[in-house]
Amino acid sequence: MSAPITIMLIWNEIKIMVTHTPNRFGETDHIELHAEHRQRLPITETGYRSHFCHESQIEPHGSALAYVQAWLDHEATKPEWRAYEFASRQMSLL
Repeated sequence: MSAPITIMLIWNEIKIMVTHTPNRFGETDHIELHAEHRQRLPITETGYRSHFCHESQIEPHGSALAYVQAWLDHEATKPEWRAYEFASRQMSLL
């Protein structure tokens, strides 16, 4: 297991602490995401996500940070996230 690396990512004006532990379990890497103020993200409703993946999934992106950025960008194209973003921008009288 390699030492964890923590980097801040700002995605759509949301600060996200990304902690990447290479080879956490053999060739399996561990990525943790903590969104500031537990803001919802396209990959988590709670602002926290623990994700395990094979190192070969990260390699094409060049870094865990780029992998997370691509993952967020991809998930943000889905109708569920678009609906959430639209609703978040609307004023509510309730």
